[in-house]
Amino acid sequence: MNYTVITAAEKPEHKKIHDEITYQIWPEFILHDPISNANFKNLYKTFAEYQISILINNNIVGFANCIPFYWDEDLDNLPEEGWDWALLKGFEDNSNNKKPNILCGLQIGIDKKYQGKGLSYLIVKEIKYIANNKGFKSLVIPVRPNLKSKYPLIPIENYIEWKDSNGLPFDAWLRVHAKLGARIIKVCHKAMYISGKIDDWQEWTNMKFPSSGDYVIDGALVPIKVDIKNNIAEYIEPNVWVSYELE
Repeated sequence: MNYTVITAAEKPEHKKIHDEITYQIWPEFILHDPISNANFKNLYKTFAEYQISILINNNIVGFANCIPFYWDEDLDNLPEEGWDWALLKGFEDNSNNKKPNILCGLQIGIDKKYQGKGLSYLIVKEIKYIANNKGFKSLVIPVRPNLKSKYPLIPIENYIEWKDSNGLPFDAWLRVHAKLGARIIKVCHKAMYISGKIDDWQEWTNMKFPSSGDYVIDGALVPIKVDIKNNIAEYIEPNVWVSYELE
């Protein structure tokens, strides 16, 4: 496959297309993570060299967002807060002039027209190349195991132990990383926190929530918790920390 890799440092205008793909591939509620909404756009200014586009025939078919941070503990001690934490940690370290030693993958987005063509493997390899080339100690990713949304009532600790007929992870995204040499570190149970009023969630999901309780919604890895009395619904998304040892 012939393709070109271009960073946002070279083409900052690519962010607009990245955003279009993001809106296309994610469930609506994911787009309302307050930490993401407050900080994500600044990735393209502060860490432009770590935001990449994959082009085929001059068309952006996929992209990746990464952030560097400093970590001096064992990777097994990476925190429960996962994705939200990594985004904040990268900006905090940058503000404190702390030299990063870990590159963290935050998002891989593939245009729906190009999904199922092996681009996920290609993009992860490009992230690994950047991490190696920049001299990072490790590449870590709080992976969102997408197929988990089909099994929202199964504990994620059980889910990540499921295997396919080849002994690889059942989940497609975890399987990509396993094939490329990643180690599954552990679950991060509080990777993303999204809350909103009942009306907000009804708009995001096109569902009704007449009483308090746990509700299964499309695209969510676990049920959301609805509290009618306090007019709030909350979603706490679990992800899975994986790591790559670099050369």
